[in-house]
Amino acid sequence: MSRDTLRGLVEIVDEKEIDTVCRILLKFVEEDAALPDEVEAIREARQEIERGELFSHEDVWA
Repeated sequence: MSRDTLRGLVEIVDEKEIDTVCRILLKFVEEDAALPDEVEAIREARQEIERGELFSHEDVWA
């Protein structure tokens, strides 16, 4: 089975069963592994850093 096949299966799961499927899938994810939304947030933050758009804590609290 490929990830694409698994994604396809998720697409056809009845909406009321999505939470159950999610809980089951999360059992197979390492506790310290980043979730997709966390990976996206990290990617966005890195891009903001590259563009000089982030401020240090010292700058914010000054």
